[in-house]
Amino acid sequence: MLHISRNVIIPDHEIHFSAIRAQGAGGQNVNKVSSAVHLRFDVARSSLPDFHKQRLLALRDRRINSEGVIVIKAQSHRSQEKNRAEALARLREMIIAAGRTVKKRRPTKPTRGSQQKRLDSKTRHGRTKALRGKIY
Repeated sequence: MLHISRNVIIPDHEIHFSAIRAQGAGGQNVNKVSSAVHLRFDVARSSLPDFHKQRLLALRDRRINSEGVIVIKAQSHRSQEKNRAEALARLREMIIAAGRTVKKRRPTKPTRGSQQKRLDSKTRHGRTKALRGKIY
């Protein structure tokens, strides 16, 4: 089971793993051992709350294909178990990030004091630069 939060838990049968051979350097070991992991998670058929499903499917992420299946490839570790744990951690982070609501920014105006302070610093800076000129 993958625990997302206190209320959101993904059962093991909804997450599918397949072992593949890792890419890149690794000598003979990379040709013999399937240490990389593909994680597949179908968002639409999952037991996630509708809020999380909608937010995940609305993401513009290359890891989500057109059928709404999240595919995560983990291959940075030499052992399959560590790659599996990393893929689960990435899925968890993705779901948590999709569930966060971003606080809407309310535009503010600068205070009169801050405007005056800015203008004073500009005047001072201009005076300093004027003193750098040639003396005739």
